[in-house]
Amino acid sequence: MNTPAALVAMAMVLMSVACSTSRGRPGPDSEVLPPRQITDFGFLYAKNCSACHGPDGKNGATTSLGDPLFLAIADDAVIRRVATHGVPGTPMPAFASSAGGMLTDKQVDSIVTGIRSWAKPVDVSHTSLPPYVAEAPGDPAHGSEVYGTYCSSCHGPGGRGGPKASSIVDGSYLALVSDQQLRTMVIVGRPELGAPDWRNNVAGHPMSAQEISDVVAWLAAQRPQILTPTNVHDDAVSTTGQRP
Repeated sequence: MNTPAALVAMAMVLMSVACSTSRGRPGPDSEVLPPRQITDFGFLYAKNCSACHGPDGKNGATTSLGDPLFLAIADDAVIRRVATHGVPGTPMPAFASSAGGMLTDKQVDSIVTGIRSWAKPVDVSHTSLPPYVAEAPGDPAHGSEVYGTYCSSCHGPGGRGGPKASSIVDGSYLALVSDQQLRTMVIVGRPELGAPDWRNNVAGHPMSAQEISDVVAWLAAQRPQILTPTNVHDDAVSTTGQRP
């Protein structure tokens, strides 16, 4: 190779090296994934769930997904169904693209697996764990008595607010929650807000599964009738024992 040609070849090599290491040039590990390929649970939860359910599934505006009791009664199928389809008529949207959302099935799976990773053993040795879905219809009339026994000391007579908690029969509130969400809150409570679970409303007297169904039926009966069509559920069977 003659000298001019060698010089040109060397210059080209030096230029390519300089370009590959120039400031601002993306590195080989800096490839940006398309949104639909992101499956990191922390990222997906933060973007889609934490605003309502709180960081790490706690201290949010609604159900604490990281609560051990919630994870003890709600299995993977329940969490996947709600994440996929949402709860129509409530602020819980459908996240799966197959249901009109923006997440792929793999991304929904990542969310389900991540939430399930928060599960911890729950000591229910002194009582049986109530089922997530009601096994029998609730009786609103008896539910009024159940409310008086287990709930009125906090939420006041008739559920209109008391010394320790606000109204539980407010129409706007009841319009935003399904019967199943009410049932979940009765069972799990909101410990971060001082609301006890089904075992601790009255010391030594946990609520029975039927009493839980009855008080939820009573609460549902307080929902303004004009909003009844939006009273849908996130399960195949509602807390009143009827299919939606």
